[in-house]
Amino acid sequence: MATREPGTSKVYLVGSGIASLASAVLLIRDAGMPGDNIHILEQYDVTGGALDGSGDPEKGYLIRGGRMHEKHYVCYWDLLSSIPSLEDPSVSVTEESMAFNEKYVSDAKARLLLDGQIMDVSSYGLDARDQADMLKLWFSPESLLGDKRIEDWFSAGFFDTVFWKLWTTMFAFQKWSSLAEMRRYFIRFIHLLPGMNRLHGILRTKYNQYDSVVLPMKRWLEERGVHFDMEHQVVDIEFDLAADSKRAKVIHYRAGGEEKQIFLSDEDCVLITNGSIVESTDVGSMERAPVLKGKSESGAWTLWEKIAKQHPDFGNPSVFCDDIDLQKWESFTVTLHDSTFHDHMEQFTGNVSGTGGLVSMTDSNWFMSIVIAAQPHFANQPDDVLVFWGYGLYPDREGNFVKKKMSECTGAEILEELWYHLKVQDLMRPVVEAGKVNCRPVMMPFIDSLFMPRKPGDRPEVIPDGAVNFAFLGQFAEVPHDCVFTVEYSVRCAQMAVYSLFDTGKKPLPIYQGHHDPVVLASAVKALNR
Repeated sequence: MATREPGTSKVYLVGSGIASLASAVLLIRDAGMPGDNIHILEQYDVTGGALDGSGDPEKGYLIRGGRMHEKHYVCYWDLLSSIPSLEDPSVSVTEESMAFNEKYVSDAKARLLLDGQIMDVSSYGLDARDQADMLKLWFSPESLLGDKRIEDWFSAGFFDTVFWKLWTTMFAFQKWSSLAEMRRYFIRFIHLLPGMNRLHGILRTKYNQYDSVVLPMKRWLEERGVHFDMEHQVVDIEFDLAADSKRAKVIHYRAGGEEKQIFLSDEDCVLITNGSIVESTDVGSMERAPVLKGKSESGAWTLWEKIAKQHPDFGNPSVFCDDIDLQKWESFTVTLHDSTFHDHMEQFTGNVSGTGGLVSMTDSNWFMSIVIAAQPHFANQPDDVLVFWGYGLYPDREGNFVKKKMSECTGAEILEELWYHLKVQDLMRPVVEAGKVNCRPVMMPFIDSLFMPRKPGDRPEVIPDGAVNFAFLGQFAEVPHDCVFTVEYSVRCAQMAVYSLFDTGKKPLPIYQGHHDPVVLASAVKALNR
């Protein structure tokens, strides 16, 4: 399969998220493909997928969410070691990020709050049964778990523990999320368990991930002639399905109001990002609550549904996109032209901005969390403007102070609820009345779709059996043993796809196996027992 000539092949990438951008970099860097032979077909007018960051001081900044980083993201850091940083071409994104994390070391001193006070999280609060259930899960083959939910495995008391409160807010797992995915997280991040209560080992980029990762990659690719075909929505892909082979033959897309086709030659390939966690999002304002949209507004999900109908090996999207009420949560980005809030939080938490990470309010009906990153968090952010991000896991519950569902609240009402939980209503009232704060809420109907309970085959293989000239990428392609909702997962997909379809002499980098290290395993067990 990997015998095509990169100089004469053309590669079409559906979507411009991190998996597609990584694939384009690897095609040039490792496969020797000319950039002019690569087309990135993106339905929107901006690249980056879920790695976003936009706005300005006047209208307010916006981040839908951010991905967690850590040192064992070997595929991700290898990729970014080839990409010059946004501001200094002599320094790679990897080098910039590592230097930044030497300065801003994660040590959350106010990880959980109760009634506005910092909780003691030195003990995870797991009893003997909880610990036994966790160990049993670690050593249970994933093949035997099927589509079980987390709540099918653990007792009701487990979900009241400090451990669960830390876990659910850190990774956005719900009780009804996939047990198999939770098992993968336990194993993949076992080395982080001893310091999870302080977010030890968590790494960040200098700015938001759009400015720090996406823009440098986009610039690098553009300099090498890669075509970014924006507002080109792929609506279907036709396959030639034989008994022993599967070949993509026609890409149907919509651009400029017209339906068009790309006919693939024997040498051409298409790499498909199937599904999306940020599809159909809607942004509200201080005066307007965001609207809950659905699958009908989503190009990515409807495309995967059309593809999946053609062969069982192409996955089962309905498992991931048909129950929005179990998949959605809401985030918000706050822009302040005043330092009162940040000054207060630094004093209250004992963390300099950028070192604390998540602060989660355990008695919040919405289960609100906020993150105050190092400032500036945007490359174009002035010195007198400050930003923080937050989210609520349960947007359909009534607030404790604002007697409305979070999903029905304006940005101003979300701030009222937040001030209430942090006991800063009087402190922040003058700032709000002076118009120095702006909150932009975002409803994301599919954000937790990758955690939905699933069975083997529901996610297609990166290279399906018999695939000749195509691959699946991203959070809804199957990468054994690795964890979805991570940038590492997407970049690993890219390595698997490119190194299979082209002769590069390379293989995907091995996944970190901390549970095979007796010292790491012993430390994790000790942490769970404290």
